Amino acid sequence: MTTDTPARLLSLLSLLQTPREWPGGELADRLGVSRRTVRRDIDRLRELGYPVQATKGSDGGYRLVAGKAMPPLVLDDEEAVAIAVGLRAGAGHAVEGMDEASVRALAKLEQVLPSRLRHRVSTFQAATTPLTSGDGASIATETLTVMASTVAGHERLRFAYRAKDGAESRRVVEPYRLVSTGRRWYLVAYDLDRGDWRTFRVDRVNDPFATGARFAPRELPTGSAAEYLRQSMYRRQETYEIAVTFEADVAVVRARVPAWMGVPESLGEGRCVLRATVGDAVEWMAVRLAMTGVDFRVEEPAELVSAVRELGERLVRAGRVRGA
Repeated sequence: MTTDTPARLLSLLSLLQTPREWPGGELADRLGVSRRTVRRDIDRLRELGYPVQATKGSDGGYRLVAGKAMPPLVLDDEEAVAIAVGLRAGAGHAVEGMDEASVRALAKLEQVLPSRLRHRVSTFQAATTPLTSGDGASIATETLTVMASTVAGHERLRFAYRAKDGAESRRVVEPYRLVSTGRRWYLVAYDLDRGDWRTFRVDRVNDPFATGARFAPRELPTGSAAEYLRQSMYRRQETYEIAVTFEADVAVVRARVPAWMGVPESLGEGRCVLRATVGDAVEWMAVRLAMTGVDFRVEEPAELVSAVRELGERLVRAGRVRGA
């Protein structure tokens, strides 16, 4: 019989978080208590905000349902390891859609993982090699989780940074947001030494360290961190106004075009057009358009038309059978 009430409540909660309905008698047997004790424990969970639903009758029981807020989860060892491995794999390779919220979740999970489980996660990651698309650089998940924790806690961050030209520097910043472009992660932060806002490519960051010094968040010059990053990237490189027509339904193209390229608009009759301002190299744009697997025609700019034509000719040459 489980006499430790907190431990029993955690055990009960762990059972209820399995997607099924539990008869009161089965819960009582699992916990080694009476049905009356199970009913009292259910009431305690409800008082703590867990939405436990009860059904009456001989086949009735208890189940946890969706509520207005997300209650704390109780995970067993295998579940915790599985979630941590999945989050690490996505975060470390800048998978499209793996945004800051996911990195914060990883930071919270790794903070409370017992050392034995943290070792299992690290061992699994070291023994596997993911097959990723795109040319985004891999990032140590520890780098992302340290940054995410300082963003959430309004804590100053110190790190070594390697610029595009290879110059090394030490930075102390007030981190504002992490932004994923699908190919890379960027940190938007206020640089204390420069006295201005800056963006940093996370794959060029080394030895990030949370200083423990708190700060009051400053107001960003633009409405969002994503918009600030976009404007910053455009200031540093040549931009293009692109127009691409796809011979496919807009829903199909939206599912295959990454968000950083823009949002296609329907032209009706199974056709759509993508108009956007992009700051990426036209060569990469040509490759990314080809990766959609949809027939398309580049309307503008001329640089992208040439890049697509050259890519097509190169692929044709590569696909020729030797001696044919």
